[in-house]
Amino acid sequence: MPAKRKLTMRQLRQMLRLAEEDLSPGEIGRRLGVARSTVQGNLARARAAGLSWPLPADLHDDALAGRLFARPGALSGARRRPEPNWGDLVVELKKPGVTMAILWEEYRAIHPQGYGYSRFCDLLRGFQRRLSPTMRQEHVAGDKVFVDYSGKKLGIVDAQTGVIREAEIFVGVLGASNFTFAEASWTQGLPDWIGSHVRMFRFFDGVPRLIVPDNLKAGVNKASFYDPELNRSYGMMASHYGVGVLPARVRKPRDKAKVENGVRFAQSAILGRLRNQTFFSLAEANAAISEAVDRINDHVIRRLGVTRRHLFETVERPALATLPEDYEFAEWRLARAGVDYHVEYDGYFYSVPHGLIREQVDLRATSRTIEVFHRGQRVAAHQRRYGGRRHGTNPDHMPSSHRRYADWSPERLRRWAASVGPSTEGLVIAILANRPHPEHGFRTCLGVLRLFRDLRPAQAEAVAARALEIGAFAYRAVAAIAARQTAAKTPTEPAAIIEHSNLRGPGYFH
Repeated sequence: MPAKRKLTMRQLRQMLRLAEEDLSPGEIGRRLGVARSTVQGNLARARAAGLSWPLPADLHDDALAGRLFARPGALSGARRRPEPNWGDLVVELKKPGVTMAILWEEYRAIHPQGYGYSRFCDLLRGFQRRLSPTMRQEHVAGDKVFVDYSGKKLGIVDAQTGVIREAEIFVGVLGASNFTFAEASWTQGLPDWIGSHVRMFRFFDGVPRLIVPDNLKAGVNKASFYDPELNRSYGMMASHYGVGVLPARVRKPRDKAKVENGVRFAQSAILGRLRNQTFFSLAEANAAISEAVDRINDHVIRRLGVTRRHLFETVERPALATLPEDYEFAEWRLARAGVDYHVEYDGYFYSVPHGLIREQVDLRATSRTIEVFHRGQRVAAHQRRYGGRRHGTNPDHMPSSHRRYADWSPERLRRWAASVGPSTEGLVIAILANRPHPEHGFRTCLGVLRLFRDLRPAQAEAVAARALEIGAFAYRAVAAIAARQTAAKTPTEPAAIIEHSNLRGPGYFH
């Protein structure tokens, strides 16, 4: 067992100084507040180690303790057993399939008189406990990457207006090597969140087995230890890369201690070093962040004596899965086909086969395409629209001109409008005729007719006549006309005249 030290290093130095003054062990113990036997034992250790006052100037406390006291498992003199490089063994232990038993067998093959297995394991665990908290977690190479956003933001100046816009800092840290990725993005929204993952995997040139994110809404819809509900778009990205997602538990900081430590390091090594620089674009900021990340990954880990990059290249990279092609961001949504057999996305309408009227479908939107799926089968694909006509209609999705479908047709809408009055019927006919296809006007007609339900027939007819007169064939325009006419015809009662000595009469102003 190692010797237990009862004196602080400061007291040990004072003990040696007082002993040099020829004071007795009892007097030294009285001055230091310890037993005489304690002083005698420590003086004997000093004589055995060849130490006396004054001590060498470069003998720091750790070195002095090493001279006076045997380290755990390492006895002084001829009885001291050979020790391996514990830092190298910690690195080896991260490699897939490597256990303490294998490392001990290799150690004993080189040092047959070395430690026994149980003592070897105790010493190795003791060395691991002296490392940083994140290093104490046993992470297998290629197993996990921890991702999160820094709570601190980076200001970027608009060169045109001088307005400062704050950018988010995304950080990803591999579990076994601590190899770090960081970049700035404008938001924590879904496109930026997934885009940062894509660039992170490209930076690693490989994919780990699991992603451990914080419970950010862009990635996790509902946090749960047993069955977390992932955002579907985030889940599709993970499926593309063949990586699992294991969200950190709520209020369990140890689950993501690795990235928390990486975030703190990134804040000091990135934001701290860049605090006096001014950036005028996101690209310029990311170029500076890339240089700062290189400094982080090339920084020597003090107790292990190697860099994160060395650990990554030798331990982590071989264990990563092959990187597939970059994932193209796609947003998934649930939608329902309307009576005009179109679904809406971002203010534009895209057709589906007319047999899916009123059916719920899955909509997948990328920057270039809109795809519609029903029960897992793709039923429609369109080029995404950013301008021009609001409807994208595939002629194959349209029903035959003589066929009534789902109880909706231009004739039915005309009959409904005629029941209100001739002006209303004329407005419906004009709306249908003003569209490239009559079906494109179904939604507008339904909205107008349902609006007229709350109006008296005469009032509805007046609104329709005014809409025909000015060519207002959009629902919002018709609703605005109805609102103005309703306000104009609402009787207003004169306010009661209050007489009071404090009120000024009309004569006051003349």
